[in-house]
Amino acid sequence: MDMNWHQALQQSLSWLAIATGITFIGFAVCAIVAVRHTQWGRQFWRLAGPYFNVRRSWRPLLAFALLLVLTLFAVRLEVLFSFWYNGFYSALQGLDQTAFWYLLGVFAVLAAIHVLRALFNFYVTQAFNIHWRVWLTERLTADWMRGDAYYRGQFLPEPVDNPDQRIELDINAFVTGSVSLALGAVSALVSLVAFTGILWGLSAPLTVAGLEVPRAMVFAVYLYVLVATWIAFRLGQPLIRLNFLNEKLTANFRYALMRLRENAENIAFYQGAQVERGTLLGRFFALIGNAWALVFRNLKFSGFNLAISQVAVVFPFILQAPRFFSGAIKLGDVMQTSQAFGQVQDSLSFFRESYDTFASYRATLDRLTGFLDANAQAAALPSADSQNLAGAMAISGLQVRRPDGHALIANLDLDLHAGQALLIKGPSGSGKTTLLRALAGLWPYAEGTVGRPQGHQALFLAQRPYLPLGDLRTAIAYPADAPPAQDARMQQALRQVQLAHLCGRLDERCDWSRILSVGEQQRLAFARVLLNQPQVVFLDESTSAMDEGLEHALYSLLRNEMPQALLVSVGHRNTLAALHTHLLEVDGQGGWNTVVL
Repeated sequence: MDMNWHQALQQSLSWLAIATGITFIGFAVCAIVAVRHTQWGRQFWRLAGPYFNVRRSWRPLLAFALLLVLTLFAVRLEVLFSFWYNGFYSALQGLDQTAFWYLLGVFAVLAAIHVLRALFNFYVTQAFNIHWRVWLTERLTADWMRGDAYYRGQFLPEPVDNPDQRIELDINAFVTGSVSLALGAVSALVSLVAFTGILWGLSAPLTVAGLEVPRAMVFAVYLYVLVATWIAFRLGQPLIRLNFLNEKLTANFRYALMRLRENAENIAFYQGAQVERGTLLGRFFALIGNAWALVFRNLKFSGFNLAISQVAVVFPFILQAPRFFSGAIKLGDVMQTSQAFGQVQDSLSFFRESYDTFASYRATLDRLTGFLDANAQAAALPSADSQNLAGAMAISGLQVRRPDGHALIANLDLDLHAGQALLIKGPSGSGKTTLLRALAGLWPYAEGTVGRPQGHQALFLAQRPYLPLGDLRTAIAYPADAPPAQDARMQQALRQVQLAHLCGRLDERCDWSRILSVGEQQRLAFARVLLNQPQVVFLDESTSAMDEGLEHALYSLLRNEMPQALLVSVGHRNTLAALHTHLLEVDGQGGWNTVVL
C-alpha cells in the first residue's frame, strides 16, 4: 500500500508541476490580452500599473510573487491531502492498523504545515493590501488636489458624485478585490489542471445510450460546470449595474445625513425638520428599492449556484458506486474521487460563483476610473492666466462670465502696489465674489492675465472662514504649519483681535467651527493673517458679523501691523470706503469703474 501511495503521490506532484507551468503561461497570456483589449483590463492597469512599475519599486512585484508561491503551495497541500484521504480510507477498509497510525502521523505534519501556511499567507496578504491601499489613496488624493480639481470639479457638465466614498471605500474594495480575484483565479486554474490529472487516473469508461465514453468522470464534471457557468453568467449580468447603483445611492443617503448634521442649527431655526426628513426618506427609499432588486437578483443567482453545488456532492458517488460495489476500486479511491471531483468542480465554478464579486469589482473600477477622468477634466478647465508678481497686483484684459456666458466683468485693467487697498462694490449678484474666484484662478469662465503674489503669500478670507479639524493652533496657522515655537505669536495675535479668552486653549482639539460664533471665526481669520503675514489679503465680506467699530479696529490693525500688504475687499458697508485707497464698482453687466479714494 505504501509503495502504491507514494508512487501515486509522486505522479500527482508531477501533474501539479505541469499544471503550474501551464497555468502561469496561460494566466500571463490572458492577463496581457485582458489589459490591452478589454475595457476593464485597461481600467485596472490605469489604477494598478504605476504601483507595479519596477522603475518605481520592485517590492510590490516581489510581494505579489510571494503570494503566488503561497497560493501554489496551498494547492500542493490540497493534492497531498487528497492522497492522504485515499490511503487513510483504504487503511480503514483493509483494517491495516500500522498504515492507520502512520497516516495519522502524516496528517499531523500536513495539518501543522497547513496552519502555518494559512497564518503566514494571511499576514502577507494583509500587509500587501495595506501598502497598496496607502499608495493608491495617496495617489488619488494628490490627483484630486492637483489643479484644484476638488473645487473646480463642480463646474463639469457631469460632476463626479461622492468623491469621499470613492477615495475611502472604493479604493479598499479595489485593492482587496484585485488580490482575492487574481489569487483565486490562479488557485482555481492550477487546481483544475492538477486534480483533472488525479480524476483522469481514477475515472473509468461509461456507456451512455449505447456509446462508451472514456474517462467519463472528467468529461461529466467539465460539461456539468460549463453549462452551469453559462446559465449563472446570464442570471448574474444585471448585478454589475445594480451594484454600481447601490454604491451611488448609499453614498447619496450618507451625504444627506452628513449635510443635515453640519447644518443642524440653520435647519432648527427654520423649523425644517419635516422637509429634511422627506429628503432623507426620498434618498433612503431609492436605496431600498435598489436593495430589493439586488435581493431578488441574488436569490436567482445564489439559489442556482447552491443547487448546482449540492448536486455536485453526490454526483461522483453515483458514478463510482458500480465500480466500488463490484470491487474494482477501494473506499479510498471513492473518497479521493469525490475530493478530486469537488476540487475540479470548485475550480471550474470559481468564475461562476465569483460573478457577483466581479460585478461589484467592475462597479468599483468604473467609479475609480471615472473619478480620475473627472479630476483630469476639472484640472483642465480654463482659467485666467496667473502670473507671480511680488508685492503688487496687475490685472490686464480680465473677462469674467457666468456659466451661461453672460458677461459680469469685461476687459478689466487694474494696477495696485504694495500698501494700497482696493474695495470692490456693486449690486447683489453683480459678480464681486466671482471676481475674487477669478483672481484666485478658481473660476473656469474667465480670461485675461492676473499678476499677483502666489502660494502662501496670498490669503483669502471668506465670509464664513474655514477652520480645519484639529487643535486651535492648527486653525490659527492654516494653511501654514503650526509649530509650538510660535505659541507666543499666536497668543499675541489672539489678543490683538480681541480673542484673549482663547489664548490658553491652543492645544484643545475639537470642531472649532461649531464652538465659535461667526463673529469669533471672522476675528480668528484676522489672527491668521497677522500670523502668516501674506503680501496680499483678499477679504470677501470678512467683517459682516462684526459691528462697525470692531471692523474699523481690525482693518486698522492690519494697516499698522502689515503696512506693505495689499488688501482687496468685497463689502457693502459705506464705512469700508474710508479704510481703502481705491474703489472698484461693478454693475454685473460687464461694466466697471475705478475711483481713487
